[in-house]
Amino acid sequence: MSHTRHPSQGRHTPEAPTRTQVLAAGQRIDAHRHDDHQIVYAGSGVLAVTTDAGTWFAPGTRALWVPAGTVHAHRAYGHLDLHLVGLPADDNPPGLDAPTTLAVSPLLRELILAYTRTPGDTGPERARLLAVLRDQLRASPQQPMRLPTPTDPRLAAVCALVHADPADRRTLAALGAETGAGERTLSRLFRREFGMTFPQWRTQSRLYHALRLLADGTPVTTVAHRCGWSSASAFIDVFRRSFGYTPGAHLRRGRDDGPGPSGPPAP
Repeated sequence: MSHTRHPSQGRHTPEAPTRTQVLAAGQRIDAHRHDDHQIVYAGSGVLAVTTDAGTWFAPGTRALWVPAGTVHAHRAYGHLDLHLVGLPADDNPPGLDAPTTLAVSPLLRELILAYTRTPGDTGPERARLLAVLRDQLRASPQQPMRLPTPTDPRLAAVCALVHADPADRRTLAALGAETGAGERTLSRLFRREFGMTFPQWRTQSRLYHALRLLADGTPVTTVAHRCGWSSASAFIDVFRRSFGYTPGAHLRRGRDDGPGPSGPPAP
């Protein structure tokens, strides 16, 4: 996948920070790993987190759970208000041992914002805040917002074609004919490696590209056309079902959220 950087090796930063910071559009935090778990939430913009296994992406209704020891890199699409919460390796409220996208309810959003606003506070109120945050994490539904990294070269070739042109509407058979692989073989590979069908994966890929374009302020109709939907209304329907709000609301949210506390990029 041309957009994915594979962070096989990364620097070791033992403690996962709890803090709020700003990333400019396109800014990256290079590959690194922590001895702690980390919750990564974008209060504005769109966040992409890449590991060797794939790329997870999250707008403002999603957060990313990064387990302790996972080598990962961040990238911002649009102005990003980044909220980071570190948890000790023996404290895993959602019980997850792989990177996962989690739904963020309005309550969980406010808890994350409040907890990261005063990282130096050690008072009892903050401890109670963390206890409720952990309860909410435990109950947060998982969301399939991931683009896995293909390992089979035949699958990788087809994925590269789709990523290069999200508006390409060719069938799996036609894409396979170009790359020299049969439709049945490719269909089996999508299920085996990704756990999803080709149409499901292509929708994920198109949503990933759509979020990136929206983060740049691209109009909704233009995004729909560039990402392969037959109409703006079809795009809006898929986007709403995937993220819980319309792409227009996503655009307005990105414009309305002003810069938050800033600082140098932290792992």
